[in-house]
Amino acid sequence: MIAAAAARGLAVRALDFALPPRCPACGLIVSEPHAFCLGCWQSLAFLGEPCCARCGLPFEYGGDDDAECGRCLADPPPFDRLRAAVAYGEVARAIALKLKYNGRPGVAETLARLMVRHAPRGAGALLVPVPLHRWRIWKRGYNQAALIASALSRRTGLAADLDLLRRTRATPPLKGLGRRERALAVRGAFRLRDGGKAALAGRPVILVDDVYTSGATAGACARVLKRAGAESVSVLTWARVVATELD
Repeated sequence: MIAAAAARGLAVRALDFALPPRCPACGLIVSEPHAFCLGCWQSLAFLGEPCCARCGLPFEYGGDDDAECGRCLADPPPFDRLRAAVAYGEVARAIALKLKYNGRPGVAETLARLMVRHAPRGAGALLVPVPLHRWRIWKRGYNQAALIASALSRRTGLAADLDLLRRTRATPPLKGLGRRERALAVRGAFRLRDGGKAALAGRPVILVDDVYTSGATAGACARVLKRAGAESVSVLTWARVVATELD
């Protein structure tokens, strides 16, 4: 057993020498896998308290734990809680794009490590990724939200149901659309798999995605989950847009 452990240690050191771990954002050599270089780490804007109790929008000053922002008070979103690890910015965007489009599935573990602090730990909570249409999965090779949900499941011990939600039709790219147009584009695009209601059975759901922009996709998924009997729906993402020009 000691000899086997020593052999594994030698193999790891040899691999690190040949293929040293690199910053997931800029590619600089770093001390260990999933670690950021100092510059990229300092560029990340980590999110937390004080914030809107519903959507996680940062507040400049602290207040009541259940205080909500003006937008949530005026037009409550269909989910119960949203939290993101970081604010959407240059570094956060670069990492998300590597996971989505550069064939870097290992980045999902990097994101999950920083998202896990916001993961609700309620009894029976179920991790559910935002689904991709089957044609997009075929082109990309994987659903990035499902990879993140799997990594979160390993780190928290929470169950994950990776195909509970289905995207019934391909939706157009939402970039450049206003808030209303985004909501219309995803309306009716999601449903539970056949027999999926039994998997919910009144359980709290943690809806997992990489980036939260206007809330159109998360909102559409949350409505489906709640209609099917979810006790509550919390949204957990890697990054969220904090300042937006969306209407």
